[in-house]
Amino acid sequence: MQVTGMLYGSRMLQFVGFPTAEVLGPDANEEQIKALIDRHGMIFVKPVFKGGVGKKGKAGLLGRAADLRTALHEKERLYFVEHRHGNQVAKANGVTFEGAVPAEHEVYFSISDSTHFRAPTMTLTHHGGMDIEELDKSLVAQVPFDPLTGMKAFVVANALSALDAPKQLISPLVQQLPKLWELYHDFGMTTLELNPIRMRPEREGRLAPVACDFKCGFDRDDPRWQRLNLPAHLFAVDFSDFEQEINQLRTYQGQSDVYVINPRGTILAPTFGGGANSLVTELLGDDAIISSDFGGNPPYEKMKEVARICFKHWLKQANVLFIIGGKSNNTDIFETFRAMADALREYFSRQGATPLYVVIGRGGPNLVRGMGAMRDTLDALGVPYHIFGFDSDMSEVINHAKAVDGWMKAGGRGQVAAKLGLVTMPGAAETPPASA
Repeated sequence: MQVTGMLYGSRMLQFVGFPTAEVLGPDANEEQIKALIDRHGMIFVKPVFKGGVGKKGKAGLLGRAADLRTALHEKERLYFVEHRHGNQVAKANGVTFEGAVPAEHEVYFSISDSTHFRAPTMTLTHHGGMDIEELDKSLVAQVPFDPLTGMKAFVVANALSALDAPKQLISPLVQQLPKLWELYHDFGMTTLELNPIRMRPEREGRLAPVACDFKCGFDRDDPRWQRLNLPAHLFAVDFSDFEQEINQLRTYQGQSDVYVINPRGTILAPTFGGGANSLVTELLGDDAIISSDFGGNPPYEKMKEVARICFKHWLKQANVLFIIGGKSNNTDIFETFRAMADALREYFSRQGATPLYVVIGRGGPNLVRGMGAMRDTLDALGVPYHIFGFDSDMSEVINHAKAVDGWMKAGGRGQVAAKLGLVTMPGAAETPPASA
């Protein structure tokens, strides 16, 4: 999950006393907007998107206004604007009004969990305000540090000195930037980015860093983020009923990360593990309905509810229910499979049977008991299935699920429907594809 923009970013930065641009939300009235313009001379009008949405400035989604009439015109233009970047489409829901911060220098700063250094890493440059990827590597400092001691002032000072940053930047940044480690560490973040930090001249010419844009991501399995009291709707990628329902299941145990890939897809793939999710999403392509990670050893009640919501929204259109994951270290396979089997049984009982083929590939604790529970349920429902063991190649299991989906589209769905007594099929049936 990501939070972007200063609407909530400024509130989080206040926890550690980091200076921010003055911000008004979508509910600001005309008097408040005019007063903001009077104080700063100019304001920026920015659309509010869910999740991380880049390239807004280059797409013309940034309004400037030096008078109330222009500000209201930009509000009308941007309030529900759509933004397309690559194959991603995001729709705004509101705007922010942010006071302009005059500055000669702009700074980029971020903290993230680096898989390269295996440690939290600070990224810093005094050439901020632009995409960090467009800068020469010699202009950017990446400095890992010990999480036990935190990001000390000398870490920032050494990085700025190595970059040969202007001397007037060093002292104010050394004083203020270490505060951001407190925000990052104390609230369970996985990434924190400010771009730009504008260096505003204060009295006697001293510069003060002011955050003008904000981005962060949270480890949703770390309960410390709950202390921020952020609204629940921030954790959904869009406004679909499915994602909103799944979002309500956030707990301290088990993940419920989900994103709708293709609402017209034909393979419903509840996936366990981030690595498995990446491979499944890539290989299934547009056939996949959702991209998901339901790992983290979810308890029975949560897993059953997750499965119930997935089935309610997508099972009727799905040809294949594809339950897939890597070899787990701590997730109880029996508990998760028993929960999903019970949810499937209840769906058939309440909504009626639906033509479906189930493909399963998993490994981990209590695997045999879990697969036995799923097998017994599928046999009782009359649903065809194929179960792969922990020693199966995951890519081959995914290819088998795609082959079954192709067979279902080519007439297999009707044959399964006939087997379930939903329709009458004349003649002999062609068998589904054999496993690899």
